[in-house]
Amino acid sequence: MPNLKLLAFMLCASSLSAAPLDAILTGIEPGTIVFIGESHHRAESPLLIKRLVNELIASNRCPILALEIGSDQQSVIDQVMASEKPAGAIEISDIIDHEPYRLMIHYFAKRKARGSCLGVVAIDASKEATVDRNKWMAARLSSLPTDRPVVVLVGALHTLKKVDWTVPTGKPYAAEILANQGFRVKSFTQRWIPKECPSNSIRQQRFVEASDPEALTILNETVLSLLNAETAESAEGVVDGFIVWECDS
Repeated sequence: MPNLKLLAFMLCASSLSAAPLDAILTGIEPGTIVFIGESHHRAESPLLIKRLVNELIASNRCPILALEIGSDQQSVIDQVMASEKPAGAIEISDIIDHEPYRLMIHYFAKRKARGSCLGVVAIDASKEATVDRNKWMAARLSSLPTDRPVVVLVGALHTLKKVDWTVPTGKPYAAEILANQGFRVKSFTQRWIPKECPSNSIRQQRFVEASDPEALTILNETVLSLLNAETAESAEGVVDGFIVWECDS
């Protein structure tokens, strides 16, 4: 069961700013693949996905939520969405798994049971797979129906639509693979700045357009700096924007 602090946080979702959500929702059409990048184990991320998918359901766009879970778990996810198994039955990597993530899946299973039009799919490579993970994820996403929008929750790096590598071993991430194949790809990456807030502080979200000079600073200093890659001259073409989670103080 969720602890009281987590439950209180989930219940206060409606009080958060709608600006980032509105920016993401603009232009989402059938066939659009919307990448939402996250830093794992952050409670705000499943909360954002919950609100985004709810808005797409409310506007009759029947979204598909794609998660960074091994594809071999799809049959279990289908059983969870059919209310035949609990969300706890899904095998999820410890790198990704945390209580709000499971609560998000449980919530969407309840919505599905009440007749909401949505789907949940696992897109990551299974433990036994020998192919590149990003190629696997791109292949899974490219096979999904094109008459519905797809929301993809993955680690931040998988959302990059362009990386200029400084090493020959650098390979494109899932968003870049799909964009190069001609899919309509949108990429929005969440960043937690600073990484930690005072204990009495609550995170507030703010949207930064890719064309804003601040987006370039965020991209180079908090994302590309993690890679053997050239710094970008513009955030445009790499991401479509950042959702920045800041301390309310």
